[in-house]
Order: sequence, then structure tokens, then C-alpha cells
Amino acid sequence: MTAAPRNVLAVIAPHVGGRVAGAGLVALFPAGTHVTVVEAADEDPDALRSAHVIITGLAPVTAEHLAAAPELELVQCASHGFDYVDTVAARERGVRVCTIGSSGAEAQNVAEQTFALMLALAKQVVPAHTALVEADWALPRLQSSLTELSGKTLGIVGLGAIGQQVARRATAFDMTVVYAGRSRVSPGTEARFGARRLPLEDLLRTADYVTLHAPLTDDTRHLLNAERLALLKPTAFVVNTARGALIDQDALADALEKGALAGAGIDVFDPEPPTPALRLLRAPNVVLSPHAGGVTRETLVRIALAAVANVTAYLEGRAPRDVVNQRRATARRPTATPASATWRDRPASAVRRSRRGP
Repeated sequence: MTAAPRNVLAVIAPHVGGRVAGAGLVALFPAGTHVTVVEAADEDPDALRSAHVIITGLAPVTAEHLAAAPELELVQCASHGFDYVDTVAARERGVRVCTIGSSGAEAQNVAEQTFALMLALAKQVVPAHTALVEADWALPRLQSSLTELSGKTLGIVGLGAIGQQVARRATAFDMTVVYAGRSRVSPGTEARFGARRLPLEDLLRTADYVTLHAPLTDDTRHLLNAERLALLKPTAFVVNTARGALIDQDALADALEKGALAGAGIDVFDPEPPTPALRLLRAPNVVLSPHAGGVTRETLVRIALAAVANVTAYLEGRAPRDVVNQRRATARRPTATPASATWRDRPASAVRRSRRGP
């Protein structure tokens, strides 16, 4: 007797490729798996109703979507992040939510994008280019702003798989590495990068460059708010290649417009794509990119393979990897875990709670 086909709904947001990007997933699944590709989870109600697994590429999976999918067993995020999935509602329905975190599929490219932004800021690449194409030899004007990475302190917020790839590159640039995070990494990892753990506020006071590599949860939303941005040196740079909502974007624009920061490199926005009203689009001393970290040709292949491999393992009866909603402490909704248990010395007044992701 032939087993009933297992139904997979691949939901790929339009701004990361939509159906075109999702089509390549179909060929990666073994025979007997029925894959439907859509750009929104509720686009095909019948496919959602019969789905055993949802693979989502930055497309929201809400409580309403979960309620409309009675056969659903697993949600696989094709990313390290999971903020666009209602993990609490999934857990309450017995649906596991997984990422590709342990695969490291995105880590190398996000680290490269981080350094691309840092170097562009240090070397004033964007204003220099713009001036030259307008026949303006801007060197005398820009010279006082040019700086080096060597000898500077890099503050990494979140020393996970991606943060460690950033730290590895920082050592090659002769930078000093400090980090903040929910927990201390192993002594061996600290020794490998010469990294020292600091409370977040101390990291901000110390670092010449601050780069964000934390997941977006209720506890980290607007982690860099006006209060924390004010702790940074006026010569410091902020880089965000993780999630746009980790920073209060208006507060960052304020700091840049007042000259309280040297500059910012931003690859992620809240929401995405950003609206024309976003002040960061017109703020001084910024380098912007359209969530390019994690989407090179090579990275997209690794992401697809990692996501499909995890789903296939589950459909074949093996335990899935990188489940993020097994404990309440990992959920997106407010929890009983105090902020001080995850981000040291974080004032409770700095937390802005929200049940929805960006």
C-alpha cells in the first residue's frame, strides 16, 4: 500500500524572490513529497489546510495561518531568524518551528556583508564615489573622516554562528573583540578570537564599531534605543545585518542627524522593504543595502539545501534540528523570564513589547 503524500507549503516572500526563488525547492525534495509554492501563507487556502510542513522564506506565519492548517506539524524557517513566525501559537498547537541556525548557511556571507559596510564607512566609499562621478575631487573634504579598522574595538552583540564568523574576520584586521549576549560562549571560543564578554551598556561605551547579530524577540526589539545609542562614542559606527527592529530607527536617525555618531551601515529594515518615509534613507553618514547579507548565489543554495534537509529528515521520522519554540523562554511573546537573565544590565524601561514581528 502506497503511503499518502506529505504536503509541503513553501511560502517565499516577494521581496526575497517569491515564486521564482521557491521553484528551485521543489526539485530538492524526494519523490512522494507534494510541494506547493506561494508568496503568502493564505494565498492557497486548500494548500494551507492540507500542509504538513510550511517552509517560509521571510513570509509571515501568524496564529491565523496556523489555525487554518489543521494538518500542520512543522514550520521550517529558511533563515537563522524566526521573528516572522508566531512561535507561541505554534507551540500551543504542537507545531515545532525550526531555523537553519546550526547549518551556518548564511554565516559567511552575513559576516562578509558586515565587513563590507564597516569598510565602506571607514573609507567613506559612498560619498567619495558620489563626489567623483560629479567631477568633485573630495579628498580634502573627506580626509579627516577616513579611518582604519586596525587597532579599533569591535563590539559584537550576539556571538553565535554569524557573530563568530565576524569575530574571525576581525582578528585578521587586528581588531579587539568584545561581545554581549544571552550567555557566555566557551572559554575556547573566547580564546580563539581574543574576545571578552561585557554587559551591553559597557560594550556600547567601549566599542568603535558595534555590529548586531542577535535574533529579534520581544526581549531584543529596539535593543538599541535612544538611551543606549547615547552611550556610544561620537566617533563610533553602528552596523546592523540581523533584523531592522533591533534598532529604534528614528532614534538612530536622530543620533546621525545630530552628529552624535560617526555613521551607520544598515542592511535590514523595519518593515522590509522600507517605506519612503524612513528617515534613515536621508540621514547623513549612512551606507544602506537591501538585505543583501545572506542572499548571494552560493548562500541561497546552502539555505535551500539546509531547509529541505531538515524537513526531509523530519518527514522520514528523524528529529528536526534547530527547534526554537520548545521552551517559553525562546518565544516571541512576553515571557516570565526577566530581561536581566538574557541581556545583562538592561533597564526594564528600555524594553518595548510587541507580539508582532517586523
